[in-house]
Amino acid sequence: MSIKAEILNSLKNEILTLKLKPGTILSETALSERFRISRTPLRDVLKQLALESYTDIYPKKGNIVSFIDLESVEQITYLRSTLEKEILKDLSSQLLLTGVHELKEILGRQKEVIGKVNDIDAFLNLDDDFHRSLYRLAGREFLWNLIQQSNVHYLRYRRLHMQKTEKLEGIWKEHQALLELLVHKDTEKIAPLIHHHLREDIHSLDFQENFSEYLKS
Repeated sequence: MSIKAEILNSLKNEILTLKLKPGTILSETALSERFRISRTPLRDVLKQLALESYTDIYPKKGNIVSFIDLESVEQITYLRSTLEKEILKDLSSQLLLTGVHELKEILGRQKEVIGKVNDIDAFLNLDDDFHRSLYRLAGREFLWNLIQQSNVHYLRYRRLHMQKTEKLEGIWKEHQALLELLVHKDTEKIAPLIHHHLREDIHSLDFQENFSEYLKS
């Protein structure tokens, strides 16, 4: 991996985990000193971050970590909800026992990390593993990978949204319920559960009030 790619991935990770909060100025001077790299390759990194919506470029201010755009989040959750309703209906008729065991193993590990200090990253990674596996088992992993290319706003929204242990417990229970519906081929209940799972809180006023400093105005 090239130095530029390493720096790009490092900054992306810091933005997605909110170590670099929305509104943070990314100073070329500070970054150049931190990564011990000249300004020319660093500017290529900053251009790529802007292209992928990790940052915005403002006149006289420079590169600033983008604020979370709830419109983008709504579009992604709408897309995922629409896709996953159909994907899970298809999967219910073709899910093998090996797939059931794979999904149960992910949920077992996800349950173990609930409530553990500083393990939100582990929970979120397992959340991705569960949904990615659903797409892959249904033969739709290409669509999962495609969605990840436009996920910068949604991933930060999700991290903020899952700050409370009871929220993690609710997500896990919904995962468990989805698996039960798949196993029993109860396709009629899949659509409303997916809608609730992905879109129930997108317009929450509490979220907008509690995290207003992170959000695009």
